[in-house]
Amino acid sequence: MALMSFSQAELDALRRAYAAGALVVEYDGRRLTYGNAADLLARIRFIEGQMANSSGGSRPVAGKASFSRGRT
Repeated sequence: MALMSFSQAELDALRRAYAAGALVVEYDGRRLTYGNAADLLARIRFIEGQMANSSGGSRPVAGKASFSRGRT
């Protein structure tokens, strides 16, 4: 399986487009059009994960914890 490389410029352009509600992203002389915001966000998350893995870091994880003392 070939490794894909991603640039910070690509990630920044994707984030700007998502924040602006745009589906067309331009960076490094390339122009990409995404079908919807969910596709764009999925690409952002994928690249973030790949960049975190390649740098030895991990993606931030958010969760919710709840505790009970047995009372209702």
